[in-house]
Amino acid sequence: MSSAHHVEGADEAESRREAHRGPDRASRVDLRIEARPGQLSVVRAVAADLAMHQDFDLDAISDLRLAVDEACAELIGLATGDSGLHCRFEVRPQEIRMAAEVLSADSRAPRQDSFGWRVLAALVDHVRATTAPAAADPGGHLVRIELVKRRTREVDG
Repeated sequence: MSSAHHVEGADEAESRREAHRGPDRASRVDLRIEARPGQLSVVRAVAADLAMHQDFDLDAISDLRLAVDEACAELIGLATGDSGLHCRFEVRPQEIRMAAEVLSADSRAPRQDSFGWRVLAALVDHVRATTAPAAADPGGHLVRIELVKRRTREVDG
């Protein structure tokens, strides 16, 4: 897998979608990168940028950035050698949802009794992990972490 990053949701596409989207509809950003620790800075940067554009306060931005880092680091640890990390951010007026997944050789979900999971759960409003059998080719299991971070207060514009 190459080290190129692929981000869907460019400014031009967002402008076109904005014309068709009401004020309460979600926008999405998809990010596909190599499942390697060196790529975590890209995911953190996307999460922080989305939160800043939604006028989250600095503490909420920091919490989201750390939570995304922890969730993705956990998934990278479970990923098969050539698996990619797929993150989908759904941005709503009062919250940001993130779902991240990797292909894993086994069916175990991230441990929810670990220190890292407890930190993750403390940083966001909702978090859950799931596993499901992957398609027959290449096989394995899709391990997924979903989280929700809500804006903690209204920011005066």
